[in-house]
Amino acid sequence: MSLDPNAALVLFSGGQDSATCLAWALSRFNRVETLGFDYGQRHRVELDVRAPLRKAMAGLTAGWAEKLGQDHVIDLSVLGQISDTALTKDAEIAMQANGLPNTFVPGRNLLFFTFAATIAYRRGIKHIVTGVCETDYSGYPDCRDDTVKAMQAALNLGMESRFVLHTPLMWIDKAKTWEMAQKLGGDRLVEMIRTGSHSCYQGKRETLHDWGYGCGTCPACELRAQGWERFRAESPLPFSAPQRT
Repeated sequence: MSLDPNAALVLFSGGQDSATCLAWALSRFNRVETLGFDYGQRHRVELDVRAPLRKAMAGLTAGWAEKLGQDHVIDLSVLGQISDTALTKDAEIAMQANGLPNTFVPGRNLLFFTFAATIAYRRGIKHIVTGVCETDYSGYPDCRDDTVKAMQAALNLGMESRFVLHTPLMWIDKAKTWEMAQKLGGDRLVEMIRTGSHSCYQGKRETLHDWGYGCGTCPACELRAQGWERFRAESPLPFSAPQRT
């Protein structure tokens, strides 16, 4: 199977990180496809925001609409059925005895990488882009750089391929992620991600905060809010929300 070195598949959940990674990929590759997963997540609203956010981003910069190709959504409901976590059932978010939050879904990202590589293999795509990060995150072991490198080696050995797994956010915090979005697409992209993406574990979209929609109290909202505050305070490029017409 020949893999196109100018094509990328972005794991696009509909959240801040994956939206930033989609912009990153569109700025670098000639053909970009997206992949989402329905695994019975409690915050399933993230799947609802994917299509409108993807469409808005396609029209942001000249050439992005032509680059943006097929979207794929895989039913991984079996993962939710075998998981016992605060992301796949209505349970209070808390730390576990093993030091990990109970929002950790064991095997989730490992399965995501495997299915992404399967799609990439069939579609002839060389580059796989994911928004995992170990600088400013919830402590998930499957977000670590070592995990991604191990998965890349395993996928290439197991599929006799030469995929490249990209992690543009691995060594930056949420403030720098906002800053990256601003550099890639200006204030318009920041505003699209602020209002169009979803990160809240509770799946709440009733209240629009300065940093976006969410409950404001779950770990995902807290990370996003703290990053937004640092971005507004430290960014060399001041943010000004585009005027709505």
